[in-house]
Amino acid sequence: MKKAILATKVGMTQIFNEDGTLVPVTVLQAGPCAVTQIKTVENDGYSAVQVGFVDKKEKIVNKDKSGKKEIVHRHGVNKAMKGHFDKAGVSSKRYVREFKFENAEEYTLGSEIKADIFAVGDKVDASAISKGKGFQGAIKRHGQHRGPMAHGSKFHRHQGSNGACSSPSRVFKGKGMPGHMGCVKVTVQNLEVVRVDAEKNLLLVKGAVPGPKKALVTIKETVKTMA
Repeated sequence: MKKAILATKVGMTQIFNEDGTLVPVTVLQAGPCAVTQIKTVENDGYSAVQVGFVDKKEKIVNKDKSGKKEIVHRHGVNKAMKGHFDKAGVSSKRYVREFKFENAEEYTLGSEIKADIFAVGDKVDASAISKGKGFQGAIKRHGQHRGPMAHGSKFHRHQGSNGACSSPSRVFKGKGMPGHMGCVKVTVQNLEVVRVDAEKNLLLVKGAVPGPKKALVTIKETVKTMA
């Protein structure tokens, strides 16, 4: 893995190619990401680059007349993380992620990774936390079929038989049942980069990307290429 970046999902739109073909795309605010740490095989046992994304306020502690401390920004960066960012010479970041690069030594501490590391036509994998759907039944959650809706039927939207009664006298693992749907990590592979706006750090990727708007999305070089 040599190219990767953190992005936030802006939304979906559509553009026209040079031949007039309409292409649905997802707009991503990719970077700029600051390199906050470089891990090497000698020091850490593996080669990787740690990056930070989106500036975050620092905790500001004031003292009133009674001498009690008052925290102005309660959701800011704590002292330990502030020291970590100061060591790298970058501002405090909201998101910190790590990418395993074979060429981690080529990066410099405090440098920026921008959207222009990708080019039109590149194939990427997009990972994000999918939209949460709440508690859903087996039909919506697993795509199961419903029962007859009339003529005296007592079975409509239940998940069906759970298991045999005497043998094995239990419900097998993996049985499709109602439960919490969504809000899991999803990766869509082999997406094509349609357009790159280096000035605004925007990536336009063909197709859909998991997650709601403003979600954190990890963009990496694809691990496999489909024909």
